[in-house]
Amino acid sequence: MDVIVTRVHGLVDDGAVLAFRDPADGVRRIPVEFTTDGKPLDSLQGTVSVLRDAGFTDVEAAIWLLTPDESLPGRPVDFLHAGRKTEIRRRAQSMGW
Repeated sequence: MDVIVTRVHGLVDDGAVLAFRDPADGVRRIPVEFTTDGKPLDSLQGTVSVLRDAGFTDVEAAIWLLTPDESLPGRPVDFLHAGRKTEIRRRAQSMGW
């Protein structure tokens, strides 16, 4: 992402992207799957909001988004890239119950 680091921190705080510390060096990283063309994936922010409301930490949300799900099939983040955010947000919302 071609922006200053404080802007990236703001994007993380707002839930536009998820970041977590790399245990190897302690640096916060954003998985490339959460971006498209060097910008935050448009449908990610609303999905992150739903996951946070369901009680997920940012690390748990990132793991859920990046883990393959046989019932989809595929990873939730791949469905977001394909424009199928409604199904992913419905699943995320149901996990909060």
